[in-house]
Amino acid sequence: MRWKWIFIAPLAILGMLLFTVIGGEIVLHLWNWLLPPLFGWRQITFWQALGLLALCRILFGRLGLHGSGRSSFRRRMKERCGHMTPEERERFRQRMGERFGFGPSTSENRGQ
Repeated sequence: MRWKWIFIAPLAILGMLLFTVIGGEIVLHLWNWLLPPLFGWRQITFWQALGLLALCRILFGRLGLHGSGRSSFRRRMKERCGHMTPEERERFRQRMGERFGFGPSTSENRGQ
């Protein structure tokens, strides 16, 4: 098992560096291709593009590649529902069904 980490750790570091360089290059080329002709802004360097990429990551969080938002939502909902009684849980489901248009409560209301 230890030998496995000896090979995986350098590859992971190399992968992160490669991902960062490619991301910086993409931001650099998109900026220099679009913004100077459209708005008259000046072109940027690779390091400025990397800084812009880091700033966007800080301001907007993950880039949507991880899918962790959905799992954290599910975890929070599981924690909240874990503290509810079965009656409260059923009432919550009915209210969500009425509000967002799914579940058995909406099919009963359509016939009326």
